[in-house]
Amino acid sequence: MRSIEQLFTRKGTFIFALYLSSIDRLRSSGQAESMHGTQIRPARPDDEERIRRFLTGLSLHTQTLRFFTGITTPATGLVRKLIAVDERRDALVATIDGDEIVGHAMSYKGDCADVEIAVVVTDQWQGFGLGPRLIQTLLLRAAVRGARTVGMDVMGENRRVLRLIRRLWPEAEMKVTSGSVEVTAMIDQAALFAEQGSGATPLTV
Repeated sequence: MRSIEQLFTRKGTFIFALYLSSIDRLRSSGQAESMHGTQIRPARPDDEERIRRFLTGLSLHTQTLRFFTGITTPATGLVRKLIAVDERRDALVATIDGDEIVGHAMSYKGDCADVEIAVVVTDQWQGFGLGPRLIQTLLLRAAVRGARTVGMDVMGENRRVLRLIRRLWPEAEMKVTSGSVEVTAMIDQAALFAEQGSGATPLTV
């Protein structure tokens, strides 16, 4: 079984801080993005209990696709790492009714790419475009900080995400290793910032 650190990165070498950087605060509460009744915003320290409920509400299948293992009782360390935001890490949540978390996305400085990302959406909200919107917002924020390449570690059986990757990054490099697919791709900054200019991705830093 993978360690908690290995749930986030293949080598498990990153240091996870627990404070919220002011650079990632929303400029106004009205800037959160709405999509099918949801809002996307940076994770906050007070999201701990909401993230815990979110994790336990995921099906075993979804938990395994995201964390490569099931999570019966989320450990406090895991929950806190999912909401940690600092100069090396970013985390977003998608909420409904301003409270319940239905999606989570995170990025962290990587080895084979400038940033590595991981995204999960609750079972009931999969297929509505929330995952791609979380990825887009996450990568925009990473690009603002200078990231040029993105990496992902995806289970080989996660066909939904692999299809999404092929659609978003047709030139992505994919390497199959022990049942997982290591993905490396270029971040299309022009497309991201064009989308930002349309008003669709307001969570800039």
